[in-house]
Amino acid sequence: MIYIFCDGASRGNPGPSAIGVFACFDANDKKPFFQISKKIEVTTNNVAEWKALLVGLEEALKQSQRHVQVFMDSQLVVHQVNGIYKVKNPKLIPLYKKFLSLKSQFESFAISHIPREQNKQADLLANQALDK
Repeated sequence: MIYIFCDGASRGNPGPSAIGVFACFDANDKKPFFQISKKIEVTTNNVAEWKALLVGLEEALKQSQRHVQVFMDSQLVVHQVNGIYKVKNPKLIPLYKKFLSLKSQFESFAISHIPREQNKQADLLANQALDK
């Protein structure tokens, strides 16, 4: 099982954006397995959050991980993934479809909403990319 913490950041909405992804095998110890800090296109915060999730899942698959638990502080993305909210925004629909394709490649997948304070590593990675 791999634990993936994802965060997207946008300075302005839309504005310059970046993603941060932090993965580990022990959610308590948090010794990094992989981490990603990357600028993306000028976009909205919601798109950045979705892209962070997608990049995290893609990297997990590249690293041959098939059991994932994702944590995000974006309640919107977590609720959309879990089917609580419908994905209606035309900019988010293709991201959601890509997510479904990625999700089908995992043997187990779960996603949970966490408070921002518990997502500090991913937040830091996203902001470091924005500051470059």
